[in-house]
Amino acid sequence: MCNFSDPAISTATVKDVTAIKDLLNSAYRGESSKKGWTTEAHLIAGDTRSDETNVLHHLQQPGSVFLKHTQPDGKITGSVNLQQHGHKIYLGMFSVSPAVQGGGIGKQLLLAAEEYAKQLHCNTIYMTVISLRTELIHWYMRHGYKDTGERKPFREDRLTGKHLQQLEFMVLEKNIA
Repeated sequence: MCNFSDPAISTATVKDVTAIKDLLNSAYRGESSKKGWTTEAHLIAGDTRSDETNVLHHLQQPGSVFLKHTQPDGKITGSVNLQQHGHKIYLGMFSVSPAVQGGGIGKQLLLAAEEYAKQLHCNTIYMTVISLRTELIHWYMRHGYKDTGERKPFREDRLTGKHLQQLEFMVLEKNIA
């Protein structure tokens, strides 16, 4: 169990799976996502970014955790999945409720991810971001992430929606040592 400097952030448990799934879907897909700036609705059709089976799978993988940001009323308003790979942490499924985007929760979760990585003696955090998401990429770069130059294909699957155009991932990385 890791300790975080922000008391609103903790590690998620199995009882949080439904709330995290709902948060991911509201932040990335469908009409609700258009209230925030992290939407992918213009790139990927459908209302599903993830389902409970997928979230549970990630939660139960060795070396994988979800961090959650919880409001005083108990509502989860932000989450991120962190997966340890040697001395690196993969950061994925990062979401903040569209209703509270721009309020600093994303920054708090990024800082908590760094705290978590350092407690595991990891020196790098990396992620993949759809390369067309320039506003989001610039946000990550303002927080110390750099483009590695690596690109990965983003293949459609039966879960996450139909791509409205060809998409690829950009790999971003931050040295935290």
